[in-house]
Amino acid sequence: MNHSTRRHFLKSVGGAAALSAASHRTLLHAAPASKQEGKTTQKGMRIGLVTYQWGRDWDLPTLIANCQQSGVLGLELRTEHAHGVEPSLSPAARREIKKRFTDSPVTLVGYGSNAQFHDKEPDKLKHNIELAKSYIRLMHDCGGSGVKVKPNGFPEGIPHARTIEQIGTALNEVAAYGAQYGQKIRVEVHGHETQLLPNMKAIFDVADHPNAGICWNSNSTDLAGRGLEYNFNLVKDRLGDTVHVREMNLGDYPYPELMRLFKSSHYSGWILLECRTEPKDRVAALVEQREVFQRLTLL
Repeated sequence: MNHSTRRHFLKSVGGAAALSAASHRTLLHAAPASKQEGKTTQKGMRIGLVTYQWGRDWDLPTLIANCQQSGVLGLELRTEHAHGVEPSLSPAARREIKKRFTDSPVTLVGYGSNAQFHDKEPDKLKHNIELAKSYIRLMHDCGGSGVKVKPNGFPEGIPHARTIEQIGTALNEVAAYGAQYGQKIRVEVHGHETQLLPNMKAIFDVADHPNAGICWNSNSTDLAGRGLEYNFNLVKDRLGDTVHVREMNLGDYPYPELMRLFKSSHYSGWILLECRTEPKDRVAALVEQREVFQRLTLL
């Protein structure tokens, strides 16, 4: 980052933070969020935000300010969003991002990448493994704790068992690399057919590195076959420290039952909002989801 670009970055950071804080001072029902409360005293499940979709067009200072104001104190930064946190960042920019989170009550949970390991073409597989490694280094430098990756379906003409073996083997390589940098590998339950929990279990029968964990994704297919509890129990021993949910007071997904299952498993990671609606006031919507989360976790 050259001097001119760096001055622009710092100027935009300060200005956007001030504007965002000012625009939401009236949200008095939001949880107070001191640095101490946000990062050192909260136990059990915690609620955070994936920048898809509610944070997709907020720059980094706005994201942090809005999360702080709403009491939603974790962030998973999805790639190619307005926050601009990408592997192309200079060492100086990475240090600035790390300091920005350190100085706030908001935790950089990690990165939501599009690295995928199901492609049948060897060059694509290799590219995605190296892509995941670049995000691992990025999160290490920025102060995150992990990187989300995913399978994205079964290629046509390839036996499922071969693809499962390939995905699991790639995950072991990436997980071992992540461990060197203190970064967890969070494998999203994702992709046509690969998102079925029996298939995720099969992948993790191969991906036996302890640094790889499943990121539950709250898909409708979680209810397939013998139902939610059965499918949850298939993979509960390999769950990581992040979960994706949609709006927990909309639709017919059984979030009360899901939270009961997580509580009974003594889950103490992040419940990350990956919301799909388009509310007029997204900060107020974050407050609402935090309150829904608090009610559900008290059941």
